[in-house]
Amino acid sequence: MSEQEQQSEGFLDRTLKNLRSAWQSIAGSEYDETAASMRPDLPDDDAARLRQQMEACLQTRGGEVSARARAAALGRAYLALDVTGRHRFLQVMAENFDVDAAAIDAAIEELHKAEGPVDCRAAQRKLSKELTAPRVKLLTQFNGLPEGVKFLVDMRAELLPLSKNDPALTALENDLRDLLATWFDVDFLELRRITWETASGLLLEKLIAYEAVHEIESWDDLKNRLDSDRRCFAYFHPRMPDEPLIFVEVALVNGLADNVQVLLDEEAPRQNPEEADTAIFYSISNAQKGLAGISFGNFLIKRVADTLAGEFPGLKSFATLSPVPAFRNWLDKASAAGEMQLTANERKALNGQDDPDAEGLDLIQRLLDTPGWEGNEETVESLRKPLMRLVAHYLLEEKRRRGQALDPVAHFHLSNGARMERLNWMADTSARGLQQSAGMMMNYLYKLSDVETNHEAYTSDGQVASSGSMRSLLRG
Repeated sequence: MSEQEQQSEGFLDRTLKNLRSAWQSIAGSEYDETAASMRPDLPDDDAARLRQQMEACLQTRGGEVSARARAAALGRAYLALDVTGRHRFLQVMAENFDVDAAAIDAAIEELHKAEGPVDCRAAQRKLSKELTAPRVKLLTQFNGLPEGVKFLVDMRAELLPLSKNDPALTALENDLRDLLATWFDVDFLELRRITWETASGLLLEKLIAYEAVHEIESWDDLKNRLDSDRRCFAYFHPRMPDEPLIFVEVALVNGLADNVQVLLDEEAPRQNPEEADTAIFYSISNAQKGLAGISFGNFLIKRVADTLAGEFPGLKSFATLSPVPAFRNWLDKASAAGEMQLTANERKALNGQDDPDAEGLDLIQRLLDTPGWEGNEETVESLRKPLMRLVAHYLLEEKRRRGQALDPVAHFHLSNGARMERLNWMADTSARGLQQSAGMMMNYLYKLSDVETNHEAYTSDGQVASSGSMRSLLRG
């Protein structure tokens, strides 16, 4: 487990401990540790008791205070379980509190037989009620507890991998996703700038732990990323005020940045942001695994661009310096399948590094798998043209369903209305950059006047907005 993952686990442990303490006071003395918790792995006899506890939460007896106490006790039961126990907890909720198919059929039949607008509306309300699984009410009850929203976000983070091969858990995950999508509508979110001077130590720790693109290696590294010629913005939810949902890091520079090591160099002189003409978005990190698939990243970029344009009138360009994270995986598969071949000019460009036993992409694969290849000038230069063409082909022509770009980062920015502007050679020579992207990075340009047009063309017809220099790379 990496240091960042360990920090993230530490935050979760602290959250769970705080929740259990806070919810104890809500649950009251009736729900002490013994009554509110099960054995950690939730064996069958405890699972039966858990089901009764869930059924009690669905009852209306005792008023709102009692309902909150029962929800707090149920939440504390979940928090006291280990990984196996939480899996079984979710299965109990998914399998025993689903919709009633017979009740739905009866409600549909009643709607068919209804006569007159009054009876029709009553039958429609009944059908709507039957179509909502009781577990949705259970999930909603947690929302009313302190830190309840964060609890549900973390619950979905655990649920996502479990639901892949389990139809009942998939249905539960869908219910939870729909609830969170409603609660995390972008109109409810607050955009905040994070600075070294004003952010709490805990929030700064979370930035280090949640950074998903370019690892923050030290406190000095983080301080550099929050300096006067840098900006960091994040979305926050009012019910999770100390938890960034997604954050973007920006460098204020002149011209398109073409190397992330240079961009993040702590020893580089600080630039006057008032003199910058370009804002480079070099890292966008989703901080909450439980909000996967609930998109607000596109709104974040546009909001930040508008904010920066208002603060710095001299900014003329808004662009990214983005990885191509799935390129090497695609290259491995294309090589194994024999789907791509090197051109005669590309083989010639390898400058004597040809291998008579290697065919197609095998030669490139062997060179890329050679430790330290990035430090050999001859190898680097010989790989440049063929790899640039292959990345351009991968980004521009490899598609998934509905004509979408195969590369996830490309799809994200194209969906937001960006244009593929420039591919940069040896732009990220970190171990991750070499392993994932063979060191290459892409500038996606956000020309604000073209964003909507590009977005519509891509989402409607799969048209990829790209510069002439990008298209010329396809010719090798």
